[in-house]
Amino acid sequence: MNAGIRPLAPERREEVLRRLRRIEGQVRGIQRMVTEGRDCRDIVHQIAAIRQALASANSVVLECYAQNCLSDPDNCRAETISELIELFKDVC
Repeated sequence: MNAGIRPLAPERREEVLRRLRRIEGQVRGIQRMVTEGRDCRDIVHQIAAIRQALASANSVVLECYAQNCLSDPDNCRAETISELIELFKDVC
């Protein structure tokens, strides 16, 4: 495996997939709302809920990544911290 690749921990993978499937269902629900001509305010609320759900899923992935990076004795701690900071900047 490529040393730069840091996959999700197996115990977190199912959690993230479960969250993403739920988000996928929410997106389909919004598509139905648009098709049915539902109120824009209701659609906006659902989109906001999806954004929060994505942020939550992203937090799980970032946490797993940070734990993997910081627990890897082969990585320089300063480089790892810099890499994590850049990653957090990209998602915020």
